Amino acid sequence: MPHQGEILQEAIKSSGISITRIVEEMGITRPTIYRKFKEDTIEYGFVKRVGEIIGHDFSDDFTSIQQSVLPFTNTVTKSVVTPSVTSRVTSSQVFDSDPTKQLLALQTKYIALLEAYNELLLKVYGPK
Repeated sequence: MPHQGEILQEAIKSSGISITRIVEEMGITRPTIYRKFKEDTIEYGFVKRVGEIIGHDFSDDFTSIQQSVLPFTNTVTKSVVTPSVTSRVTSSQVFDSDPTKQLLALQTKYIALLEAYNELLLKVYGPK
């Protein structure tokens, strides 16, 4: 069964929209999106934004078991406000005794935080 990064990559390929367009609209780099393709789990906000760009609903691509266990699921109550950096960090944390899984989860959160910081810098200072 493919992991979330592979599902994301396949959906982008199927959409016919270029990686260049996606990274430009998201304000990220190409290496960042290629790293996402290798990840087992991807944060909700990132997948949602890609889905908006390519016109794809990813909720149909994951089983209900995956959605309840993996951080892709947005456990924040529904509202008009988009998820903030805080909601990305605190949503649906699964604690495991395996140190490798814990490290990967922290790495994913750290990358999400850096990308949110990058987005904030782009909003405040604009693109170079």
